Amino acid sequence: MAEETNGTVLPGTNEPGAEPLVSEEEQLGSRMGIEITEYDPDRVVGIMPVSGNRQPYGLLHGGANAVLAEQLGSVAAALHAGKDRIAMGLELSCTHHRAVAEGKVTGVATPLHRGNSTATYEIVVTDERGKRTCSARLTCVLRERKTES
Repeated sequence: MAEETNGTVLPGTNEPGAEPLVSEEEQLGSRMGIEITEYDPDRVVGIMPVSGNRQPYGLLHGGANAVLAEQLGSVAAALHAGKDRIAMGLELSCTHHRAVAEGKVTGVATPLHRGNSTATYEIVVTDERGKRTCSARLTCVLRERKTES
């Protein structure tokens, strides 16, 4: 619980066969500066800088919020799925409530549904003042991890 990670390797994936399939520099969350600061099956927290993730008007890009939400919700779903299954995003929706022009945003993913074949999470994104800037909902499908023959 509450360990720090850069968000590119899923927490609890030290088991053989659970390593990421692509290098850290190839992962979008890493390129966007997302850091996972807390994780357990009931809550995943991460931060993301506004700098480098802006749209042309100088505000945090709505797509950056979506990437943060999917990153956090996917980690939460992977924790629920366990080492023998993988979690893949099935549906993501985001509502952007207020603009952010500087600093960092924090996302918190909590479960709405955790089943055998799907898992759904609410992800709340807030600014440094604690004001909600985005509400997101992610559903992941849970699939068996393919083993090499």
